[in-house]
Amino acid sequence: MINFYLKETLKSIKRAKSSFFLSLTSMVIAMLLIIGSVITIQISADFQRDLKNNISINIFLKENLTKEETAAIEKEISQKNFVNNVKYIGKEEAAEKFIKETGEDFRRILDYNPLPASFSVTLKERYVEPDSLNKIIPVFSKLNGVDEVVFQQEYVKKILTYLSTFKKYLFIITGILFLISIYIVYSTVKLVTGMKMEEVETMKLVGAKLSTIKIPIILNGILIGFIASLVAIIIFFLYITYVDKYINLLKIFNLRNEYYFTGVLLLGPFIGFVVSILTLKKVTLKVKY
Repeated sequence: MINFYLKETLKSIKRAKSSFFLSLTSMVIAMLLIIGSVITIQISADFQRDLKNNISINIFLKENLTKEETAAIEKEISQKNFVNNVKYIGKEEAAEKFIKETGEDFRRILDYNPLPASFSVTLKERYVEPDSLNKIIPVFSKLNGVDEVVFQQEYVKKILTYLSTFKKYLFIITGILFLISIYIVYSTVKLVTGMKMEEVETMKLVGAKLSTIKIPIILNGILIGFIASLVAIIIFFLYITYVDKYINLLKIFNLRNEYYFTGVLLLGPFIGFVVSILTLKKVTLKVKY
């Protein structure tokens, strides 16, 4: 029985090459829209993660602390569950950094180093949020041996707010693009199925079962979805190979996961299956006169 359905599917493709090509083209466009949307979301997430991981809090220490006291403070900071990394910056390193950034050497005027030692602390990503930061900063300020905690709170809050808003709109746009892609496929499959209605009516008259009518069309949709997924992935890789190396739009997109492309390969046939089912929903064995 399976062989029969497969043969009927292939026959329908041979009989209606133009409709097959039309369906395939619409499905490829849909898959490219979906791939583009997923990549945009991934790039946004990667950018947000990198930004959060590079936001640091500067904890300046009091003068004349012993090595043991400094080590104790570092240990206490690093043991906080919201801390990702702690870096100690000594007075000499702070002076060199100041001179490098400003171009002014205060040592020509002063015979001592006025810059304090400090810790540069980065937080775990999930804690780099306005509400969490409001609670974390006072924790550092209350530590023994800490003179001052410097953090561009308002600036960071603005960046995080902008990122959150951007991400929200990005998801909305992605959802709209996904619905558009589904509608494109649905409209095309519905058009193609409408072109086959005369053939369907003939099959009804000769006593064909509903499954005999529907299954080849559903398999046709699944096959189109699979081929469209392959074509979309090939187009994407051609873009990376011959275009993106010059403009680097996807430079921060990590192709580490083959899961994306496995997902695309599965998504195409799934969309083809669902759309075919929806299109054939009203097809019954009742003969139209």
